[in-house]
Amino acid sequence: MGLWRDGTGTLRVGATDIPLEVAASYRARTRGLLGRDGVAGALLLTPASSVHTFGMRFAIDVAYLDRRLTVLAVRTMRPGRLGLPRPRARHVLEAEAGAMERWGIRAGARVAVHPPAA
Repeated sequence: MGLWRDGTGTLRVGATDIPLEVAASYRARTRGLLGRDGVAGALLLTPASSVHTFGMRFAIDVAYLDRRLTVLAVRTMRPGRLGLPRPRARHVLEAEAGAMERWGIRAGARVAVHPPAA
């Protein structure tokens, strides 16, 4: 995807399709998962190279992605934490804690983002 916009889509990891919410505007990135009790699927923050979990109600998995959507690192963050910026990270993928391991998202993996079907 060349121009990122707020909306929904599908995250493809191998043969697995995961519901995806895209937060590309400043307002959507700032809001992120704050105030939610969970997330169905994943949230992609773009552009972003770091996140925090201040005000969050649940632990999350965070995957840092480069421009080609290759995973640079995956971390689990409890509420009230500050993640340091990752060099080369262009996007951040967030999901409930444990989801990334189930989906097979790990450093070096490549993911794909598909817009919703028309």
